[in-house]
Amino acid sequence: MSNLRQEFIEFAVSAGVLRFGEFVTKAGRTSPYFFNAGLFNEGAALARVAQFYAQTLQESGLQYDMLFGPAYKGITLASATAVALAGQGRNVPFAYNRKEAKDHGEGGTIVGAKLQGRVVIIDDVISAGTSVRESVDMIRAAGATPCAVLIALDRMERSGKDDALSALSAVQEVGKAYDMPVISIGNLNDLLQYLAQAGADAQLSQYKDAVAAYRARYGVQ
Repeated sequence: MSNLRQEFIEFAVSAGVLRFGEFVTKAGRTSPYFFNAGLFNEGAALARVAQFYAQTLQESGLQYDMLFGPAYKGITLASATAVALAGQGRNVPFAYNRKEAKDHGEGGTIVGAKLQGRVVIIDDVISAGTSVRESVDMIRAAGATPCAVLIALDRMERSGKDDALSALSAVQEVGKAYDMPVISIGNLNDLLQYLAQAGADAQLSQYKDAVAAYRARYGVQ
């Protein structure tokens, strides 16, 4: 696990954004961990996670022109990432969408810079891929090109219901459907490695077996 990925998992745990216990996912599964980017709800934490997004994007070598944040969590993440990139010497425009069209003022559903060129979609996780699909449609409708999705955590689990599990994860399905990379700051394998290294921290290491079992049952390669 690279230093960046290890630092991100450690940060997410310490910030209380990555939690352990019993949580019901959108797919109805009982998961031993849960990632909630909405808990990056103070200035210092948001600034730090934006640095992770910016550095991951820069290290990817991806060619891009602007950022797009799907409502709602993506709005904050995309704007904060744009600030972090500017601090690293890369000034890029960003835009985001409204859930409902505005019929006065500037109108429409897109706020911010004009969608053009190669656009990176910024979000927290991909569960069903709905926000990505909506974002791709909006970006293409504006004549721009969605070129990648950047997320915080890839859960690396098969999509679908237990009685009809796909061979692919939601992340892999998005990448295949739109022929573009999905880049993550960290993933489930990184989390498992982090738990294995927790060692003396019994409070964390107690969840290692449960997360590994969840990975074995629902995980993809």
